Amino acid sequence: MRAPSPFDARQDLADAPATSRRLRPKDAATLILVRQTRGVPEVLMGRRAPGHVFMASKWVFPGGRIERADFGAASATDLAAEVAARLERETAPRRARALALAAVRETFEETGLILGRPAPPASVAGPWRAFRQSGALPDLAALTYVARAITPPGRTRRFDARFFMADGKTLLAHGAASGELDEVAWLPLPEARALDLPAITRFVLSEVAARLDEDPRPLPFVRWRHGHHAVDYD
Repeated sequence: MRAPSPFDARQDLADAPATSRRLRPKDAATLILVRQTRGVPEVLMGRRAPGHVFMASKWVFPGGRIERADFGAASATDLAAEVAARLERETAPRRARALALAAVRETFEETGLILGRPAPPASVAGPWRAFRQSGALPDLAALTYVARAITPPGRTRRFDARFFMADGKTLLAHGAASGELDEVAWLPLPEARALDLPAITRFVLSEVAARLDEDPRPLPFVRWRHGHHAVDYD
C-alpha cells in the first residue's frame, strides 16, 4: 500500500476553531466525482459562498447532511455488495443506503449534476422533488466508499461524514444548482491541491489520488481520539 496520507491537524483547527459548544455529529455524505480528460484525472469541486458560517470560501466536494427523506427515497440500482457490506460494519443497512442517497441528492442540489439512470418523471414531496422531476432515479451502484471522518468536538458544526467516489462518465444530465457553491469546476488533481482547501478535503483528495493508482485500498477513518486527531485504516 502507498504510504498513508498525512493529516494536517493544525490546519484543521484553523479551518474551524474550537468553541465551548458540545454538539453531537450529524450524519453527512459527500460525493467525489472523477473523470479523465486526455489521460489526466480531474475532480469536481465547488467553492463555498463567502457568507457561510462553516468553511466560508473554501473549496470542497459537494455534499451535506442526511435528510429524513433519504431513508425512503427510491433508486434505480442498489449499492454494490462490497460497498454495502463495508458501510454496514458501521451502521444499520437502512442508514447506510440513506447516506449514499444523501451524497447523490446533495450533489444534484449543489451542482445540478445527476448521478442516475433514466426514469419516468415523478411527483414527490420534499428534497427529492426536483431530482425525480428531472426524469431520473439515483444510481447507487456507481458509488465506491473511500473515507470516513468525524469532526472533532467543540466545533461550530460537527459531522460524521462518509465520502463516496464515482466516475464522472456515469453522470446522466445537468440541471439547475442551488447556489450554495458560488463556483463549480472540474480540476486536474495538481490544481485542486493548490486551492484553499479544508484539511479534511486535502486529506481525502490525496486518498482519491492513491486509490486511482491502487484499488482496492483500505478505508481511512479520521477522528478525534485521546485529545488528538487519529487516522485508522481498515
